[in-house]
Amino acid sequence: MSTATNSSQQQEPVGHQRGTNFGWSLGMVLRRWHEYVEVALQDLPHASRGYHILAVVVHEEVPTQGALATRLVIDRSVMTYLIDDLESAGLIERQRDPRDRRARRIVATELGRQALAAAEERVAHAEDQVLRGLPEEQRDMFRAAVERAAEHIVAATPETDPCLAVSRVFPQPEGTPGP
Repeated sequence: MSTATNSSQQQEPVGHQRGTNFGWSLGMVLRRWHEYVEVALQDLPHASRGYHILAVVVHEEVPTQGALATRLVIDRSVMTYLIDDLESAGLIERQRDPRDRRARRIVATELGRQALAAAEERVAHAEDQVLRGLPEEQRDMFRAAVERAAEHIVAATPETDPCLAVSRVFPQPEGTPGP
């Protein structure tokens, strides 16, 4: 990365503006992502949360509802009502796990797979709008780098609750139930 020397002889990346920092930048991207994606997913139960659940159910091998809650770092009691609403919408179903009668596997229905495919297109469009200040190849690099960083954080600190982290960025209005 090229650098420029300012009058105090400190090295700064070219293009770096005083008064901005990594946390502020990530917060701005996250805030805009949340605004755009919530609108894009308003027809899906629980919008982005429902989307994340559906995406994991379709694209990953998560054996049970409990494992799904762990994977997405969502409290199990919250996961229950999220799953209830997705099931009521016909997007997923609970099936008995043939290896453990007490456990329930979460499986996408055909309607759920179709809804996810349409939602993924809308999310990709929303993300392109959020990242429109970057050339297309840098958008892909940014997405890949952020995904790798997030997976590393989850692997290193699986107790991290992203819902609480987001609630610090997007505080809930008084009287509104939290994450």
